[in-house]
Amino acid sequence: MPQGTPVKHKKKSKSVLKNIRQTERRTAVNRMNRTRVRTAIRQMRAALAGGDAAAAAKLAPATFSAIDKAIQKGTLHRNTADRYKSRISLALNSLNVKK
Repeated sequence: MPQGTPVKHKKKSKSVLKNIRQTERRTAVNRMNRTRVRTAIRQMRAALAGGDAAAAAKLAPATFSAIDKAIQKGTLHRNTADRYKSRISLALNSLNVKK
């Protein structure tokens, strides 16, 4: 297309505009939930990497709760969340065994 040629845009219908609004809202909610889960997992992994069994044990219920809430909201798939919880549990158990 030569430069300077006007581009015709199709007019958006009401349903398309509504879908755009819904998508923006869902994206914001999903991002918030995903951020909450990732922050909890990051804190948990830092405690595990530091070898602090007491802090890790204290963070575990809050981390699992955040993961479960993300499943309920539809932000995370169940299998993904189960994998996260399994790996955290294994690391926590191995840390407790070492102590």
